[in-house]
Amino acid sequence: MSTTIDKAVETLNTKLANGFAGSAKIVIKDEGAIMLDGSGARAGDEDADVTLTASAETFLGILDGSVNPTAAFMMGKLSVDGNMGLAIQLGSALS
Repeated sequence: MSTTIDKAVETLNTKLANGFAGSAKIVIKDEGAIMLDGSGARAGDEDADVTLTASAETFLGILDGSVNPTAAFMMGKLSVDGNMGLAIQLGSALS
């Protein structure tokens, strides 16, 4: 597992201490994937209600607050496949 995935899982579990309603997969290009659900975040690559895909730089920027998730989506740096409502909910939780 990559250090980027490890760092992201740790940060997500802090930000989403009560888990996430639904299931989400975050694909970090050239690094791997993270699964989010009611039990928290973990490295994994399973089916989910929504999948978000971004570069490591974009996703780590979202986590540290230097990149706005909505702006990243509008600029094509973040792609969303699946339930847009869950994507918006996740974006709000990460901001």
